[in-house]
This record gives sequence, structure tokens and C-alpha cells, in this order.
Amino acid sequence: MLPQPLSEEEIAASLADLPGWERQGQAIARTFKHTYHECVHLAMYVAAKAREVGHHPDIHITWQRVRFVITTHDAGSRLTAKDFELARHIDAIAAGHSAEAA
Repeated sequence: MLPQPLSEEEIAASLADLPGWERQGQAIARTFKHTYHECVHLAMYVAAKAREVGHHPDIHITWQRVRFVITTHDAGSRLTAKDFELARHIDAIAAGHSAEAA
């Protein structure tokens, strides 16, 4: 069964529970800063968690920044509960790596 897109009200409520995440159209995104090598390390941990939960973010690594962008492609590239669940995992992983909000 395909994940169901969230309503605008559900998206707003979910974003309110995730400080630092911003909406970008039909995706949510957040950037963290750390040393370049720690950003790569953080991205690897997020990729491992993404494989475990079966939901994958776009990951953009630049000098001392790593940005995660999440949408549900199986739902027509719309936001679902899976996106917000993954965002919470990313926040926990970033905190464990002492990554700062950018």
C-alpha cells in the first residue's frame, strides 16, 4: 500500500514539532554544519538509517554543511508521515554527532 499524502493542516502540525526543518514545496529540508569529514560521516549514518526504514532523503554535502531534503516519491513526490518520521531520525543522528543547525 502506498503512503498517503498529508493534508496542509497535518503538514503544518508536523513541521511545528520539528524545529529547524523548513518546507520547500512538497519537501522538507534542513541543513547542519560541522567539519567536512563529520558532514560526510553524518550523511553515512543517515544513509544507513534510511536503508533500515526504507525511506531515503536527498543528501547534499558542501564545505562544512550537509543538507537533507525529504519527500515521498511513492506518493507523487508529496509529503507523508514517512518524511517526518525520517526527519526525526535525522535530528537524533545529527545530535549524536554534535552537528549544529546551519
